[in-house]
Amino acid sequence: MTTTPQIIPDRLEDLTLGFIDLDAGNHSNFTDGHCAMEVVAWLAGEGHTDAPECASPVLRRFTIRCNDNWDDNQRQKLAPYLPRMVGTANDGHDPARSFLALDWLIRVYTPTWLDLRPELTTHAEALRALPEIRTNADTEAAADTVRAAQQAASAARAAAGDAARDAAGAAAWDAARAAAWDAARDAAGAAAGDAARDAAGAAAWDAARDAAWDAAGAAARDAAWDAARDAAGAAAGDAAGDAAWDAAGAAARDAAWDAARDAARTALAPTVEQLQASALELLDRMIQPEAGA
Repeated sequence: MTTTPQIIPDRLEDLTLGFIDLDAGNHSNFTDGHCAMEVVAWLAGEGHTDAPECASPVLRRFTIRCNDNWDDNQRQKLAPYLPRMVGTANDGHDPARSFLALDWLIRVYTPTWLDLRPELTTHAEALRALPEIRTNADTEAAADTVRAAQQAASAARAAAGDAARDAAGAAAWDAARAAAWDAARDAAGAAAGDAARDAAGAAAWDAARDAAWDAAGAAARDAAWDAARDAAGAAAGDAAGDAAWDAAGAAARDAAWDAARDAARTALAPTVEQLQASALELLDRMIQPEAGA
């Protein structure tokens, strides 16, 4: 006879009152620290683990990505969702959770990045207009639209030429990756990927997921480059005059790249925040997918 997991009331009260902070990573014991899933195990009275038996593995993967890639303030926003994960293991809803994640990746996450490039907004609108992705057939039907967005994003990046890339260099890409890719793609996008692989067919998954990530990544990088290019030039000028970029060496380039990173983060911050809020909404639906059916 299967026993339904029960939440320990005193522990739930501590979490609800804000006495329990969420920490990044996993930990050797609860005193040393506790990530979101270690708190789920603690609520249910399991041993210290970030893989609680009481919780859906799809929810676990998604939540761990969010917990470990968001900053400390954003991470705490996961706390209200944790008690609801107790008892979700083997509840029969993981296929639905997986398709919710894939649908979000294609119809929310990717078009949000494409909106950063005016020439890609029509593709963003086309992705949003797709029917909700609930089955493998839906995934296959969406693949051409997603692939077209990916190709357009790649073409737009190539058409931008080398000027921005040369001006901002690796710093622009680092800024995009730090400010957006890790915070949004890994926090929610890659978690959606892990979840969706559980349900989506391999061929449809490869077409839809990879194209969506490529398109979103290209848009994010281009937005960062746009913001970083002028900052890089200005910083080089401030550091060593107009000739600094070519003549002053590493000091000028480092100053320029620091400014580029800051500019790119600033430019991408609203999009990152928007996707983090959307990821929490997705988590809410994934915990109880039948409520949105």
